[in-house]
Amino acid sequence: MYRKVFGLIIMTGILLCSCKNTVVKTETESEAVNNKILQQTDGTISLKVDKADCYQDKSNPSSNTAEWSVLVSKSGRFDVWMSSATKDTTDLKYDNSVKLSILDNRIEADPECDKIVLNSMDVSYPYFRADSFLGSLYIQDTGLYNVQIISEKILAQDNHRDVENSKVLSVVLKPITR
Repeated sequence: MYRKVFGLIIMTGILLCSCKNTVVKTETESEAVNNKILQQTDGTISLKVDKADCYQDKSNPSSNTAEWSVLVSKSGRFDVWMSSATKDTTDLKYDNSVKLSILDNRIEADPECDKIVLNSMDVSYPYFRADSFLGSLYIQDTGLYNVQIISEKILAQDNHRDVENSKVLSVVLKPITR
């Protein structure tokens, strides 16, 4: 009789502990899912710096970081483009290379003015939008990913100082189709 009662108490304790752990995981997962960027129906992933979690290091601006949580629903190969606001369309004046990482995928590139977009709604005079091709990468699986970009030109939205030359506006991952 005591063995049955003792066994019942142990089983109830295990059941309650496992239910409690499930609730904690679900709350953490739902918080991450609520703050995520969704992939568009055509497969494009658009990441704006003003929607990112930003970190600025005043003593070492080359480690300024923007980070997003992205829900990838269509895996595959992507071309990575970065948009900058710039006054000089011939030279973006990045002192260091820009680093982008998604899990084990890393791209490091020196941004150049590959495309100049006139009359862009993203910037106002005297700035122009310059798009730079950073490279391509392969995302193998669907799911929730952290995307991180590191550059001295990452400026948080609350930093209202005038941009001398350029700053990062966004990163776009465009699916490569055959």
